Amino acid sequence: MIRTLIVDDEANARETIADMLQMFCPNVEIVGQADSVGSAFTEIQKSKPELVLLDINMPDGTGFSLLKKFSPVPFEVIFITAYEEHAIKAFKINALDYILKPIDSDELVNAINKAAISIEKDENRETINKLLDSLNHYNKGEKQIVLKTAESIHIVNVQDIIRLESDRNYTRFFFADGKKLLVSTTLKEYDTLLSDFGFFRPHHSHLVNIKFLNRYEKADGGYIVLKDNSTVPVSSRKKDILFKLFDSL
Repeated sequence: MIRTLIVDDEANARETIADMLQMFCPNVEIVGQADSVGSAFTEIQKSKPELVLLDINMPDGTGFSLLKKFSPVPFEVIFITAYEEHAIKAFKINALDYILKPIDSDELVNAINKAAISIEKDENRETINKLLDSLNHYNKGEKQIVLKTAESIHIVNVQDIIRLESDRNYTRFFFADGKKLLVSTTLKEYDTLLSDFGFFRPHHSHLVNIKFLNRYEKADGGYIVLKDNSTVPVSSRKKDILFKLFDSL
C-alpha cells in the first residue's frame, strides 16, 4: 500500500480525491489530509507519506514552497493544478507529473501507477529533487529542460541542444559536446515545448536550434547544414520560413 497524503486548500477537492482513490486505487492508503503549506508540513512529519498529492496554490504559499522545506524531499509528488497554458508548459519542460482540475479519474489512476513504479524502484527522492532544482532555474529565466532516459534523469541547458530527431515514439537529442540522449517522448511534444526557445522544425522528423544553423544547400531537394556538420532535410512548405530565419540572424 502507498501511504498517501492529500494537500489541497479546498475541502471539496480533498473529498473528491479521497473518494476517487478509494474507488479506483486499491493500492493507496490515505494517511492524512492538509489544507495549507503549514499543516501539510506538520502532517508530513507525523504520517511519513510515500506520496503527496499536492495542490499548487494555497493561502500561505505554494506546493513548491512546501517542498523547499525538505532537503532532500523524502516522498513522491503528484501536483494538482488548474489549467494554465504557461504553467503546464513549465511542468512538461521539467518532467513534473501533474493532474489538471477538474480531476479525471483515469488521469489520477495513471499518475498513481507511475508513482508506484518510482517508489518501488526507490527513484522518487532523486527524481523530485532534481526536478525541483530544475524548476528553480526555470523560474529564474534560465533555459533548462529535464530529460528522462531509461537509465537516468538529465537536467540540460536548452542552448546546448543542437537538434532533435524523431525515432518512432522516441526522440533522440544531439548536444554541442557530442553527447546523445534517447527519450521516450515524441518529437511533436518537444516541438511545442521548445518553440519559445529558438527551435525550428524544418521537417516532420527534425527539430533544430536556430543558433546552430550554418547554411542551406539546394542540392537533393534542399537541406540544412548545422555547425557540427550534421545535415537535416527541409520540407518544401518550410523553406520560406527557413529563409526568413536566415534573414533575421
